[in-house]
Amino acid sequence: MEHFVVSARKYRPQTFKDVVGQQAITNTLLNAIENNHLAQALLFTGPRGVGKTTCARILAKMINSDGSETGNEDFAFNVFELDAASNNSVDDIRSLTDQVRIPPQVGKYKVYIIDEVHMLSQAAFNAFLKTLEEPPKHCIFILATTEKHKIIPTILSRCQIFDFKRITVKDAKDYLKYIAEEQGINAEDDALHIIAQKADGAMRDALSIFDRVVSFSGKNLTRQAVTENLNVLDYETYFESTDLILENKIPDLLLQFNRTLSKGFDGHHFIAGLASHFRDLLVSKTPETIELLEVGDETKKKYLEQSQKASQEFLLQGINLANDCDLKYKSSKNQRLLIELCLMQLASITFDGEKKNSRHFIIPASYFHKKGIKPVPVTLPNKTKSESASVEPKTTETSHKTLNNLNKSQDNQPVKIELKQDSKRASGLSLKSLKLKKEHLIKQMDVVIDEENLPSEPFTEADLIKTWNAFIEILQKDGKHNLASILSIDTPKVKGTVVHLEYPNATNKVELERNQYDLMLYIRKTLSNFDISLSITVNEEMEKQYAYTSLDKFEKLKEKNPNIDLLRKTFDLDV
Repeated sequence: MEHFVVSARKYRPQTFKDVVGQQAITNTLLNAIENNHLAQALLFTGPRGVGKTTCARILAKMINSDGSETGNEDFAFNVFELDAASNNSVDDIRSLTDQVRIPPQVGKYKVYIIDEVHMLSQAAFNAFLKTLEEPPKHCIFILATTEKHKIIPTILSRCQIFDFKRITVKDAKDYLKYIAEEQGINAEDDALHIIAQKADGAMRDALSIFDRVVSFSGKNLTRQAVTENLNVLDYETYFESTDLILENKIPDLLLQFNRTLSKGFDGHHFIAGLASHFRDLLVSKTPETIELLEVGDETKKKYLEQSQKASQEFLLQGINLANDCDLKYKSSKNQRLLIELCLMQLASITFDGEKKNSRHFIIPASYFHKKGIKPVPVTLPNKTKSESASVEPKTTETSHKTLNNLNKSQDNQPVKIELKQDSKRASGLSLKSLKLKKEHLIKQMDVVIDEENLPSEPFTEADLIKTWNAFIEILQKDGKHNLASILSIDTPKVKGTVVHLEYPNATNKVELERNQYDLMLYIRKTLSNFDISLSITVNEEMEKQYAYTSLDKFEKLKEKNPNIDLLRKTFDLDV
């Protein structure tokens, strides 16, 4: 069997023109050689598989070439490669510095390529400093590393640094296409694009993946074969998911996600890919940003087509939901449920179902006529007579009982009420919203009754206090001790028809305002005066009266039992 050479070695560049994606660095090195302006210490840094060692070997060959050599001449006697990962001691560096003094037997320069230089020990770095700063004229050092931050600053300051960048998806795909043509392989554009994306900017990884996929599929390299062999989610999965989301088909969406998991894919990978898919759709909506879409031509057409179906607001909200799910995935104890919930939320963004409890919903008058209910005229605040309308109130059981109790003798006469409207809406999803909803209901039920139809008999402050205490007893019987204690803090005072209360803090005031409807209804009915209103003020000085010091407590106890003072004096106790 013929020996197989992997593509990463077989197609390793032999000249700077063959290096992929590093034109700025190769041009700089070529100009330095032509102009005799090459530094004696170079540092090549960058991610794995982007051409650092390859460029170092090409450079070592070029500086020793004078044009008379054969094509296979590689000057192996003048190029010394040292792996710093396994030769990182002081003795290894001392051995290297001893060799540096000997001039080359063939060619002009001795080139020392030290790979993974960041693995050298601190002592080895220090032993290398002097030689690196002042090397012999015939010696050039090329250091290569993937982790520049681990090299001490004194080494960095003695080197000319070249930062290798990640190879773009387009450059990697073009080079793979060239290799496929060289090997007589029929490869789809999308298949090569997926390989280039999977390599994540490393050409060596891209070539290794290419060899693996070719071994699986043979001379015909298809997108389906690549996705199956690499176990990556295809674009079609996300296109189908997005269509189901836009069509609000939650059951089908969950079934599709289940099929994806059954194929062995990770849920985290799925939701992260869905967020990226939404990003690509957002990029496709604007001609100026379509260049950011790193996909094949056929796939780009699908992105453009689907981007027209999705609005920008949906895509932004979808990216936010998917990204939030991505962040919570690792900390979640039920990861599948987390993703399924996210998918249901995504499919509900554009859902246009029945809007219940809408503030714009008005019950037609015909409904009340069928039920035998007579409409009640309502005058809205800040409206002229021409703008006033006779609308039907919400026929809740509470409102009917209230109106019947207020005016039992005038069943056939309409009662004019004035609703205090509030533009705020509350949803029952949190404690805060429940509180707002309750306050909103109280404000709506706070009616201002017409004086012509309801009684307004006079009353005294003693009558009010008696009624007030009776309501406190009712609260205590019902188990509402907190509200009863708040009402007992201050004795109400009457000025005209206004009941004045003074509380030590705002908390008491807020709690009473929330429950004032039942209180005022009871007082108005009992005293037969519906002009009575409530005024609550906060006096912080009152709160100080409740903060007793240790001495105050002792004085109170001494009033009840004088023997306590005798006890303190006998045992010489402190207060």
